[in-house]
Amino acid sequence: MNSARTRRRHLLGAGLGALAAALAGCAGGSGPVPRLRLATGPPGGPYNAFGQALAQALAQALADSGSPLGIVPVTTAASVDNLRRLDEGSVDLALSMADVAEDAALGREPFTRKVPVTALARVYVNYTHLLVPAAGPARSVTDLAGRPLAAGAPGSGVQVLAGRLLRTAGLTAGPSPADERQLGLAESAAALRAGTVDAVFWSGGVPTPALTDLARRLPLRFLPLDGYAAELRRRYGPVYTEVTLPAGAYGLTGPVGTIGVGNYLLAREDVAADAVGELLRVVFDRRHDLLREVTAGVRLEPRFAISTGEVPLHPGAVAHYRSVYG
Repeated sequence: MNSARTRRRHLLGAGLGALAAALAGCAGGSGPVPRLRLATGPPGGPYNAFGQALAQALAQALADSGSPLGIVPVTTAASVDNLRRLDEGSVDLALSMADVAEDAALGREPFTRKVPVTALARVYVNYTHLLVPAAGPARSVTDLAGRPLAAGAPGSGVQVLAGRLLRTAGLTAGPSPADERQLGLAESAAALRAGTVDAVFWSGGVPTPALTDLARRLPLRFLPLDGYAAELRRRYGPVYTEVTLPAGAYGLTGPVGTIGVGNYLLAREDVAADAVGELLRVVFDRRHDLLREVTAGVRLEPRFAISTGEVPLHPGAVAHYRSVYG
């Protein structure tokens, strides 16, 4: 196993060395375009949409200006799965919720040791959704005691955050713990419609298309979560903030306070600095297109992008921000 991993890392290093050489040369070369593997998320989710949009943006940049870089989006279970793949070397880049990325960098559960990960940018904020049927009795998190609920797919950041929220609310122990079921977004929506779960946790942009579609079929109530933000920060660090699901989203007649968590674009430490700089150039040049299908009303700005907490910026990202923004 160790020798296989060593061989894989030698191959990765060789490939990245070739990439660095290609990027250092002129963009008009006729050789193949180096491509980095980006761990995204499940089909239909925001990470997958972002990864596909980024791959298209780089392809367009190649056509327009000869940008010498490409991306191969890899479908995954999302944040936790992505960090594990990044650590083992099967991908070069990854998307992750900030809390999971910091857990990896610090070696906290669900990781057994520190993962050598770096950040390229904080790209947008996830909004935590806790939804129940509008006709049902639940009006707060504590009303879900003893009830079945969809708490995210295995290997996802949603599962981590849902577990922390339920622990903070006192619903993981005692006489009536919540019945957490590991379901992805599509499965969760189907289970709520079928009545096999009473609530769904989700963390993503606003509006999330799958939930907009669900709200057309089933009147929904979104439970407030902002009251748990301070305790989550105390227990797990400053990545959790109070945000608001706006009136109008999903048919909401008024705003609902909830928890916000940033999303990071991450890289292995050994990804070439020139590749990182080129990638970030395209990300910022085409940021409006990249985020159009992910979340509404977002602004990707340098002061926002470099706020990556306990996850250090990749040296190529530091060089990029300094060269462009001083």
